[in-house]
Amino acid sequence: MNKSVSEDSFARRIWKYFASIRLTIFLLSALAATSIVGTLIPQNAEPAAYFQEYGETFYRLFNAAGMFDMYHSWWFRLLLVLLTVNIVVCSIERLSTTWKIVFTRNPKFNPEQFRNNHDAIRFSAPAPVQSLKEPYAAAAGRGFGFHKVEAFENGFRVMAERGRWTRLGVYTVHLSVVLLLCGGLIGSIFGFDGSANIPVGEVIDSVRLRNSGKAHQLPFQIRCEDFSVSYYDTGAPKEYRSRLTVIEQGKPVLNKDIIVNDPMRYKGINVFQASYGTMPPREVVLEFTSGESGQSYEKKSVIGNPVELPEGGGSFELKGFQERYSFRNMNLGQTFMGVLTDAQGKAETILMPVQYPSFDKMRKGAWSVSVKGFKPVYYTGLQITGDPGVLLVYAGFIVMIIGCFITFFMSHLRLFVEVTGNGNKSRVLVSGSASKNRIGMQKRLKKLAEELGKSA
Repeated sequence: MNKSVSEDSFARRIWKYFASIRLTIFLLSALAATSIVGTLIPQNAEPAAYFQEYGETFYRLFNAAGMFDMYHSWWFRLLLVLLTVNIVVCSIERLSTTWKIVFTRNPKFNPEQFRNNHDAIRFSAPAPVQSLKEPYAAAAGRGFGFHKVEAFENGFRVMAERGRWTRLGVYTVHLSVVLLLCGGLIGSIFGFDGSANIPVGEVIDSVRLRNSGKAHQLPFQIRCEDFSVSYYDTGAPKEYRSRLTVIEQGKPVLNKDIIVNDPMRYKGINVFQASYGTMPPREVVLEFTSGESGQSYEKKSVIGNPVELPEGGGSFELKGFQERYSFRNMNLGQTFMGVLTDAQGKAETILMPVQYPSFDKMRKGAWSVSVKGFKPVYYTGLQITGDPGVLLVYAGFIVMIIGCFITFFMSHLRLFVEVTGNGNKSRVLVSGSASKNRIGMQKRLKKLAEELGKSA
């Protein structure tokens, strides 16, 4: 028995703790502070950038605390969970009284409360009490969902009410906050933010996550059909556009051209145009010039596939390509690398800068090689994000707008009209209350009193 009482007391203390407004203030302050820190410290940057910015000691400290990916850290999620529980418990703790007011079938009116109302209006009517009962009941009950007439010894009362449900407006706002927090929590746990580079004509089915670098499988495939880039007169990129196709179960289901700020959305996954670049070309036209005869020959070459040199001069294999190649502290720009093997089997690595066709002639070998032409292969850089909690977030915003409208612009109105008297003269009391907008209620009471006075 004592153990049961002790457990019940402990559970009650936990309940009271989570129903505390102080806990709400603490959690909101903590979330605000961490959000400020998350703004000051860039999120999901490269480790080298953090190391350079903060040094080794602070880098290790911040990294251990999860400050570089704060919104996916365990402690930030814990704050969201605690705030959600706190709001739910606070709402339940205070809802019981409001629930009884809202969902009662026969609301109670305390006459003394309305008689002592300093906004009450009193006047005399030159008519018997019974003759006023029907017109006063009709006038007072107009526009109210609930009204009743109660007779007593010297007269009658008309009690009317509407908008009891508006007292739930604040709980609607609480619900919206819970939806927002749950949506953010689901997005933090199950959402992803990654990137992928797709060469024109190729397909991907996974992305590389920003916060961990791990591969994340997509529920469909994305193929880059085409890529184009336009430039300003200064040479700066003006617009880059990717034509993408979503493939599901081997069939194309969506085609869309995307540009910056105009993403493709499919099944809750967003595909943004983020960057672009060039990849090693698939095929290059090379010019081989014989040092002995001076004759030049053009041959197509593919990286990794050797080609035979003319005149039995050996073979050549294209090995790679770099967008920028530094040679003796000089930037050669786009440069191809290859291995030239002569007829005796001696191999030599050579460089072929695109903008310097005569570069290899300085080697003074039996053959010189230069790049005659190639078609650049573009890739499109995509940012791909998924957030399964976004629908809850949108729902939270909608519910919050509705809740705020109810809370600030609608009110619970109660009207009380009491008529007493003897003979041909009656005394009339017009009173009422409003959960908000008392000035509007005063105007309503004054207008009703004028109407009742005229009808008498």
